[in-house]
Amino acid sequence: MTLKGQNIYLRALEPEDLDFIYEIENNEAIWHVSNTQTPYSKFLIRQYLENAHQDIYEAKQLRLAICLNNSNDAVGLIDLFEFDPMHQRAGIGIVIMNDSNRNAGIGTEALSLLINYAFNQLQLHQLFANIGSKNEISIALFSKFGFEKIGIKKDWNKINGSFEDEILYQLINH
Repeated sequence: MTLKGQNIYLRALEPEDLDFIYEIENNEAIWHVSNTQTPYSKFLIRQYLENAHQDIYEAKQLRLAICLNNSNDAVGLIDLFEFDPMHQRAGIGIVIMNDSNRNAGIGTEALSLLINYAFNQLQLHQLFANIGSKNEISIALFSKFGFEKIGIKKDWNKINGSFEDEILYQLINH
């Protein structure tokens, strides 16, 4: 199974993920990562989940739940977005909820599985990630897989009243 690792697996979103996604989308502490400015209702998230069956070629994105092998409950989400089959590229993003799940190798394993899927199943040529310059954990995670810093967007995001740079990282499938 392409999306199963030693400790975690990635699965399609289910209607039962409503409360988990609601919690993530309405967590103001991470809104700056997803450029969210307003809360999402359960109604809107339910509509999103009803359309989550669309494949990546139709929706231009793929959002997967990150689950521990012994559970169906999501501990995080990992996304391919801005999927462009003509140019064979997509953006990639990840969020792990709860401090107890961070620094446990979950993000590393999830990113490894999705990179493998993107390059081998979807035949992508490149992946990119937009990471805030102060997000040292994400910078370290993506750098571990060979993502290279290719540009800095100066004063790109306004966070807590001050502007911060965003760094563009890229991984080419050679």
